[in-house]
Amino acid sequence: MEKAELLEEICKLLTRIGALKFGVFKLTSGKTSPYYIDLRLVPSFPDAFKFICDAYVGMIEEELGLGAFDRIAGVPTSGIPFAAVVAFSTGKPFLYVRKEVKKHGRERRVEGVLRPGDRIILLDDLITTGKTLADAARAIRSEGGVVEHAFVLIDREEGGRELLSRAGVELHALMTVREMARTLLEMGAIEEEQYELIMRQVESR
Repeated sequence: MEKAELLEEICKLLTRIGALKFGVFKLTSGKTSPYYIDLRLVPSFPDAFKFICDAYVGMIEEELGLGAFDRIAGVPTSGIPFAAVVAFSTGKPFLYVRKEVKKHGRERRVEGVLRPGDRIILLDDLITTGKTLADAARAIRSEGGVVEHAFVLIDREEGGRELLSRAGVELHALMTVREMARTLLEMGAIEEEQYELIMRQVESR
């Protein structure tokens, strides 16, 4: 499937499940935004979930290759269901990063088997400022893992790619929010005014 066709199919799915909302939202990063992409809804729709997880797999195979890493780490919380399915689909071990160290048991932030030198790819639903992914990379590195790549479905283009680059992590995004907005506009799924809201948010970062 060509990239333009893939983006259109994903945008159709996100529109159908009501994942794109307009209003005033406070993001995980602490920033406010006039729009919100709620990818937490996706696992509740098995057909959309499978299609998007398959898209992740295709992106990983094409842009990195399955032999270039050892394990897949999900980033809390939205990235965890996607990462688990993608790990299963690719036959790679799955682990996930806690938001903070748990106060019992092994008192670790990384859950799952992680050996020194293991090459880990991070997987999340989207990226805004990049702070969550950069923090996950630090947590894995502190336990001996090697992190050089992160994969997301959507890059909101608000500084995340640049922050990860400074942290030594290359970002791979299936689409940018500009690409998503343009596709949605051409499909008639959003109005010109909504398109402009998204563009202004990107340009104001």
